[in-house]
Amino acid sequence: MKHTGIHHVSINVRDLERSRAFYRDIIGLKEIDRPQLKTEGAWFEVGSGGQQLHLILYPGETLRTGGIDTSDGHFAIRVESYSETVEWLKNRGVEFVANPHSATGFPQIYVIDPDRNIIEINAERLDEGLERTDS
Repeated sequence: MKHTGIHHVSINVRDLERSRAFYRDIIGLKEIDRPQLKTEGAWFEVGSGGQQLHLILYPGETLRTGGIDTSDGHFAIRVESYSETVEWLKNRGVEFVANPHSATGFPQIYVIDPDRNIIEINAERLDEGLERTDS
């Protein structure tokens, strides 16, 4: 089996319109056409490589009751600018956990959506002027 990438990630949501607004207006994804399926949902384009996020309307319970836990299951979206993303989230009043000097080697930001799904937002590197200054 030769993998070519991740096509999509699907997550359950309880309020489709609320989640549509979050992923469109806060995360900044573009909604794309979705075929008529037996369940309600919405599809979003992630980047320019054909990757997608699928929201599935699901009336069941969410597994999370607490805040942002960076060790919990999540999906990650790569952005061009770490600092611009931090400012974007601050300007919209979105709670987040920032980890600019992650042990992973790339800066990370964690947010939680209205249905308690955790999203990692990361950048390839810190923006100019934000680099680590360890001696």
